[in-house]
Amino acid sequence: NFTALAKDTLLAVPVLIWIALIVAVCFWFLYNKTRHGKYMYAIGGNEAAAEVAGVNVNATKIRIYILASCMFGLAGCLLAAKSGGASVNTAQGYELDAIAACTIGGVSTTGGVGTVPGVLVGVLVFELMKVALQFMNVNSSYTYIVQGLVIIVAVAIDIRKYLAKK
Repeated sequence: NFTALAKDTLLAVPVLIWIALIVAVCFWFLYNKTRHGKYMYAIGGNEAAAEVAGVNVNATKIRIYILASCMFGLAGCLLAAKSGGASVNTAQGYELDAIAACTIGGVSTTGGVGTVPGVLVGVLVFELMKVALQFMNVNSSYTYIVQGLVIIVAVAIDIRKYLAKK
């Protein structure tokens, strides 16, 4: 039953896609329609300014870390269901993929900038690039090099935008 979660479809769309869309809608609502979402953007933009504005920074950070840990757990369960099991090294290197996909999607590494739809577009572009490299039968070592270059370019563009604002 556990691995069927990753194999089943609903209305001809994989259940994993439905779960991703539900999570995306929930996070869009959280970030755009709740006080906690505004506090997260404020802390990401300038922590000291958010504190002066009356945001309880420590409590908000704790809620952010709790929410992140819940999402890490969900992602781990879904990945285990997709791969049929899990080990210590199952998702090794995924943190760089997440950073790259978010940066491609417009999330700033300096904080306070980004949208949920942007992250979804970034994930789609990054995954499409990885799948395209696999279909072109590119050696996996070169795939990692291309991914690294994409990360470097995305972060460099983000830093350039940040410095241009200053």
